[in-house]
Amino acid sequence: MLFLNTAYKSGTLSLAFLLILSHFGCTSSTNETTTAAEVPTLPVVQVKTASVTTYQEFPATLEGRVNVDIRPQVEGYLEKIYVDEGAAVRKGQPLFRIDTRTYQEQVGNASASLLAAKANLDKAALEVARLTPLVENNVVSDVQLKAAQSAYAAAKANVEQARSVVGNANVNLNRTLITAPASGFIGRLPYKVGSLVGRTELQPLTTLSDVHEVFAYFSMSEVDFLHFTEQSSGSSIADKIKKLPPVDLVLADGKAYVQKGRIELVSGQFDKTMGSISFRAVFPNAQGLLRSGITGRVRIPEAHPSAVVVPQEATFERQDRVFVYALADSNKVVSKPLQIAGKSGNFYLITKGIQPGERIVREGLDRLRDGDVITPRLIAADSLTVSSVQ
Repeated sequence: MLFLNTAYKSGTLSLAFLLILSHFGCTSSTNETTTAAEVPTLPVVQVKTASVTTYQEFPATLEGRVNVDIRPQVEGYLEKIYVDEGAAVRKGQPLFRIDTRTYQEQVGNASASLLAAKANLDKAALEVARLTPLVENNVVSDVQLKAAQSAYAAAKANVEQARSVVGNANVNLNRTLITAPASGFIGRLPYKVGSLVGRTELQPLTTLSDVHEVFAYFSMSEVDFLHFTEQSSGSSIADKIKKLPPVDLVLADGKAYVQKGRIELVSGQFDKTMGSISFRAVFPNAQGLLRSGITGRVRIPEAHPSAVVVPQEATFERQDRVFVYALADSNKVVSKPLQIAGKSGNFYLITKGIQPGERIVREGLDRLRDGDVITPRLIAADSLTVSSVQ
């Protein structure tokens, strides 16, 4: 009985020992399988350099080369309007006519006064001519001749004064016809025929805009201006502006204007209240597609002949900073912060943080942590659309 109990206990212990060994063996195998399965295979790309162009955009307001308020120089009733709102006009073309009757009468009165002054001048000249020989022959005293000569001088001055009045009356008469001072487009017409207009009116008759060329006015902040002076070639601001490439105008609908412009002028000083400096870009507008008052964005290109580029999908953000997972020894990933110079297409331009030739993880970033091991799958360089960066 004791032998049987001992054997039974021994068998039980052996069975239990085998079960424990079997359990540990299975657990070890399972862990090895799980560990191997947890090493992901992720696509990686090699950081490269490329020749790219980035753009800076600045809000702009457009104005015509000539933007003139048309105002009357004389007072009167508006008799005729020769143009319509939005019409294209040529320099010297009639725009408005003010009632001329008052000014024609002024010309007539001034002309009559001039004739009277000329008659008085002739009479004074005759008196001088009559007295001159008499004085020479001592028939009359020279006092009478001097008085006659003074009257002649006064008559001559009256003639000049009357002639000036006639000229002024004619100028006012001519001002009743208002013509275009330049070629351009007519703005709003607030006055109608029969309106009383004059110099004291606050509102002009219309505004004339010469938009064969348009000016796009925009401002740069102090930071943007310093970047511009550092990156642009040239010994002076004027030289830097002259060497700038042609710029684009992006209209309110998001489309670029068909013709490129040039930056022509920079303000002499910063606006202290706004902390900015003003620029002006000039765009040709022969077809008249652009008008004064519309808005847009001036887009200035900046060339980067050999820039380090990183696909945006290979980056992630953490506390307002942009990172990539770089591949280190033993295929471990290490997060690296990037210093970004700009954006072009779907690529970031990098100035610091990563070097050409390094490998970075392109996909599956949300599953990674520093020190994780991956199986890299290198994507061929020709599959990256670096050449499309513009």
